[in-house]
Amino acid sequence: MEKTVSKPALIVDLDGTLLRSDILFETFWSALGKSWKSPFRALRSLMGGKAALKRQLAEDGEISVATLPYDPVVIAYVEKWRADGGTTALVTASEEQIAKRIGEHLGIFDEVFGSDGTHNLKGPNKAAFLKDRYAETGFAYVGDAKADLPVWAEAQQAITVNIPAALKSRVGALPATAEHLTTRPRSFKPYIKALRPHQWLKNILIFLPMLAAHQFEAATFWNSFLAFVAFSMIASAGYVFNDLLDLAADRAHPRKCKRPFASGALPIAHGTWLGAGLLAMGFAIAGGLNGYLLLTLVAYFGITMAYSLDLKRRTVVDICTLAGLYTMRLVAGSVATGLALSVWLMAFSIFFFLSLAAVKRQAELIDTAKRGKLSASGRGYIVDDLPIISQVAISSGFVSVLVMALYVSSPTVASLYTYPEAMWGVCLILLYWITRIVMVTHRGWMHDDPVVYAAKDRVSQICGAAILLCALAGAFI
Repeated sequence: MEKTVSKPALIVDLDGTLLRSDILFETFWSALGKSWKSPFRALRSLMGGKAALKRQLAEDGEISVATLPYDPVVIAYVEKWRADGGTTALVTASEEQIAKRIGEHLGIFDEVFGSDGTHNLKGPNKAAFLKDRYAETGFAYVGDAKADLPVWAEAQQAITVNIPAALKSRVGALPATAEHLTTRPRSFKPYIKALRPHQWLKNILIFLPMLAAHQFEAATFWNSFLAFVAFSMIASAGYVFNDLLDLAADRAHPRKCKRPFASGALPIAHGTWLGAGLLAMGFAIAGGLNGYLLLTLVAYFGITMAYSLDLKRRTVVDICTLAGLYTMRLVAGSVATGLALSVWLMAFSIFFFLSLAAVKRQAELIDTAKRGKLSASGRGYIVDDLPIISQVAISSGFVSVLVMALYVSSPTVASLYTYPEAMWGVCLILLYWITRIVMVTHRGWMHDDPVVYAAKDRVSQICGAAILLCALAGAFI
């Protein structure tokens, strides 16, 4: 039986309205995650107009419509409109093929229209289309942006979603009756969370060359601090871009789906510019200090992006890359201060950080097994690899302790410490901590990056304090 239309058709926009995201950026990052050549194909298609660009990205960057971050308040609004006898339609400037898949998935729209590779259904084009299509019944329009003003001007009812006060004033001046929906509060918390400032803890390693050489001059500390700030900016940019590239995998994960971009708490369009801004600030600070630090950070970011795009899916290569990225923090501290890295420190760091990288993969595989899956999403490992990864974690950790033991018995320590025997305590504590951390991971209790876990874990905090006391005792007794 046909639906009796007792009110205007409800027309709903997609990007930023029904969806807490933007399909153009979704497909761009999805395409880039699949092939580094996709931006070049996108630029070539742009010569045919924005609609052609959207069609190309939709073909290159397939996305899962089932896991996209929809706005439940808008969905409920559409459902109520239909329940009251109204007609509903999804009309978007995004690629029509994707819009139709979303319409089929949600099942709340009578019609779906989008850009078709030739015509970009946005702004005045959308307004003209809707005015002609719904000339008899009229329409109410749900949108979220300044580009929707021409559409609201033709609508009988203007419904806004999370728009700023200035735009509300402009909508209020239109002939249409206005209704404003606020479905989420405005907050800086998602931006801060996207930077992952807790991960800056790893960048304390930049101070290690200064500490290992017992060089505590103000200029040395200042240079190390500037390197720390620059490295933190670049690392945060890497996390932002990695989250954008990992949207599909994060949304399929029970905890990572709550990350700002995956959940829709932070628009991915903002993430693109946020990452670029962090890069610019980090490189500017590093370049102001010295060229070697700038080159180190450029290399770090290049390896980080290679990891995000490809290397993280390659078995063993991924954990070796992670170990190398940890070690590059020591290199940054060295080039920032002009203090040479000892062979002992480099050898220790390579094995120690390989152990931590393996622990990270071990934790992911155990979590994967608990969820009943056979392979880790976006990784090159299967659950059956767990015994080998666990062996890599503990054996690499033990080798790092062996390197530390050889270092303690070397002439270098005798020249730096008045009571070098106290440094044997560091070896014993590390031996215990590494064994415990692998055991904790084996039991499925490791839900964070091991460095972040250690910062929160009381036993790890006690071990860190004990290591510090041993070092101070060796230096000053």
